Amino acid sequence: MLTFMASIFILIFGYIIYGKVVERIFGADDHRTTPAYSKHDGFDYSPMSWWKGSLVQLLNIAGLGPIFGAILGALYGPVAFIWIVIGTIFAGAVHDYFAGMISLRHNGAQYPTIVGKYLGKYAQSAINIVSIALMVLVAAAFTAGPAELIAQITPLTFTTAIVIVFLYLLIAAVLPINKVIGKIYPIFGGILLFMAVAVGFGMLFIFENPIPNLTFENMHPGELPLWPLLMVTISCGAISGFHSTQSPILARTLKKESEGRKVFYGAMVAEGVITLIWAAAGMTFFGSTGGLQEAIAAGGAAGVVNEISQTTLGTLGGILAILGVIILPITTGDTALRSSRMMLGDLLTQTTKLDFAGKKAKLLLIVPVALPAFLLSQIDYSFLWRYVGWTNQVVATVMLWTAAIYLLKQAKFHWICSVPATVMTGVTATYIFYAPEGFGLDYSLSMILGTILWVVVMVWFVWQVYQEKRQGYPSVAQSKVS
Repeated sequence: MLTFMASIFILIFGYIIYGKVVERIFGADDHRTTPAYSKHDGFDYSPMSWWKGSLVQLLNIAGLGPIFGAILGALYGPVAFIWIVIGTIFAGAVHDYFAGMISLRHNGAQYPTIVGKYLGKYAQSAINIVSIALMVLVAAAFTAGPAELIAQITPLTFTTAIVIVFLYLLIAAVLPINKVIGKIYPIFGGILLFMAVAVGFGMLFIFENPIPNLTFENMHPGELPLWPLLMVTISCGAISGFHSTQSPILARTLKKESEGRKVFYGAMVAEGVITLIWAAAGMTFFGSTGGLQEAIAAGGAAGVVNEISQTTLGTLGGILAILGVIILPITTGDTALRSSRMMLGDLLTQTTKLDFAGKKAKLLLIVPVALPAFLLSQIDYSFLWRYVGWTNQVVATVMLWTAAIYLLKQAKFHWICSVPATVMTGVTATYIFYAPEGFGLDYSLSMILGTILWVVVMVWFVWQVYQEKRQGYPSVAQSKVS
């Protein structure tokens, strides 16, 4: 109990204190005109109130990630609390803030464009492929998951359910942001928060078992290693590269730069709180990590959510659980398609020098990303999700290095980005060698190879620091326009 309550307070104070530190280092300036006004088109660029933007951002970045990921991460025991708290404050929220604010400073540019500006054209070319692939995988996975549940609780077939879900994704992805996303999604964001708060009260007053206190012991029943699996299992709710593709969507709606801390840093902290609650619920409700593993094996993560919700809120909880498992992934899938359409538009504009900003172009651009997403959605959901995990954290790592170089070029305190980037480089470098969806190598060998790859990246960054110092930070003079 003490560990859980302390974790909640640390997350809140992290937003209040460290969020302000990050904002000051970045240099938010309300005298600047934001893209919502300078490039207003009533479609993607449109002013939105900060509170509405925060709820939309929360729903965009969250979906089922902070629920399902938290439940799977709870198998490791209370040590997961440490990763959620530290990851959220010092990595995830920093990542989201810089993804959104650097985009804002570059007229709402998409993630690959930002990477290209600070890491070079080769990095941009690679990350264009990786990030668009991630968006397609997310859209496919978040179509298949809800469709499976719809087919189970209605007379509709799985194929019919997929078609219905995907048609909605297409419509939401091409409509102006204020037509559907800006009006309806804040309500869904409120449902996500309500479910988390209700479960939190349930742990305090209804659940029979006490919330476990902190232990550094790895309690995973399958004896899976903490490093690096925990950091990939709990991504949404600690740090997730998917967020760097979503933050530019909201960067095009901010009325002033000071709202960035509330919309980007704040939404990530809120997601951290939600993740913490569901992780604690998973550890508590079933009495042990072994009991949780049996529940997951019997009904999957969705079954665990349903059982906990019904116990906490009765019939209402069951309804909310079903709505959550259906609606939340759908609202992430459509913004995944939306951001992939934006990325493809930026890529084609840069390579062909043609204008892809018109409404007709936006409608055409959705086709090449929607078609593969629809075809992939008919593959097993769990198979798709395995490949989302590592790709997701690679994208997050690259975004942190991009932000570190951004700060380095302006002679600002780059450590707030380069330190978490260093940690995430170690995570992704080791995971790809060890994980079954990677090379599936022995753990010790994976650690060695991962360390070698990590050293290569560290040498590259040290060289970047040396180059900037030797040249006397030439970018500082251009900081007003960057």
